[in-house]
Amino acid sequence: MAGRWWRGSWSGRDQVERVDLYTRQSLYAIAAAMNGLVLFSAAAVAPEHPVAYVALLVGGVALTVTSAWALRDAIRLYPHPGPIPRRSTLTLAGLALVAVPAAAALPGELPAAAGLVVAFSLAWGLGGYCDQRVAAATVVAVGLASWLPAREAGPAAYGLLAGAFFMVTARLSLWLLDIVVELDRGRDAEAALAVAEERLRFSRDVHDVLGRRLSTIAVQAELAATLAARGDDRAADRMLEVRSLAHDGLREARELARGYRAVDLDQELHGAVSLLRSAGIEATSAVDDLPADWHEPAAWVVREAVTNVLRHSRATRVELSYADGSLTVRNDGALLETGGDGSGGTGLAGVRARLASLGAGLETSRDADTFTVRMVLP
Repeated sequence: MAGRWWRGSWSGRDQVERVDLYTRQSLYAIAAAMNGLVLFSAAAVAPEHPVAYVALLVGGVALTVTSAWALRDAIRLYPHPGPIPRRSTLTLAGLALVAVPAAAALPGELPAAAGLVVAFSLAWGLGGYCDQRVAAATVVAVGLASWLPAREAGPAAYGLLAGAFFMVTARLSLWLLDIVVELDRGRDAEAALAVAEERLRFSRDVHDVLGRRLSTIAVQAELAATLAARGDDRAADRMLEVRSLAHDGLREARELARGYRAVDLDQELHGAVSLLRSAGIEATSAVDDLPADWHEPAAWVVREAVTNVLRHSRATRVELSYADGSLTVRNDGALLETGGDGSGGTGLAGVRARLASLGAGLETSRDADTFTVRMVLP
């Protein structure tokens, strides 16, 4: 029956709950065992003083139960210093105040045993509190409870040393339990942070994919509408290109959802130049010397910078170049750049954060009509 109870209380719990259960049960068991050992050692005089020994047993059980009550409150309060639970603390203190003079009235060697029971109960019940005033008062009370009933130096010294050891044991046990709980909370926080970072990464990728494709579709659709208004037969070809772009955007969105979409720099450069020229913007590209390890981050920068040119400027010329460890995207339409201060909107801020995690930097600057986005390699 006991084995089934233990397995039932142990199974279905996570590691932290198991450590908590083990710590609590260990403290309760050791506290009860120490008082029980003292009471058992005093049983040798029971035949000579049966009534006094029964009184010692009753008082010892009452003190042990009250000590467990106070210890439970101390475990619940830890690691906070207060407020100290009054009911259990005052009840234990009151029993100790009554038990010490009653122990002194016991015959034979029973006063020393009774004093140890009182001292051990105070040490276990109050030793887990973090309040230094309570700890100091408990040490004094343990010493007095060990000495006053028998007025003997040996039991008093033993009770004081053992009581101090019990207080340290209770405090260290709760400290270790608190560390385990904090580590578990840190693990949960780390997992939540990882989820948040993944959501942020996904949102940035969605912004990159849909922002670029929608900007391209808007430009091509506007061009198709202009051609259609003029009766130009090329309007149909432009609309077919819009359809193709929409299918490409849908494909990239699906690849993004599956988690294996890769960004190719050559494709980005080709697409950016073609898109800019379709919008009537002269575009040049010269990034052949860019290290291969930085192609994908460079593709992020090209995609976002070109998207901003199409959405937030009236550029007539865009230059994409690489030299001296810097990838530069420069346009001559800075007067209408978002914010007017080179901030470039939230898209560039997201790219800057992604580059920072790789050790690279992203700089933006405005000089008269020229707006520049520069990726600086480490």
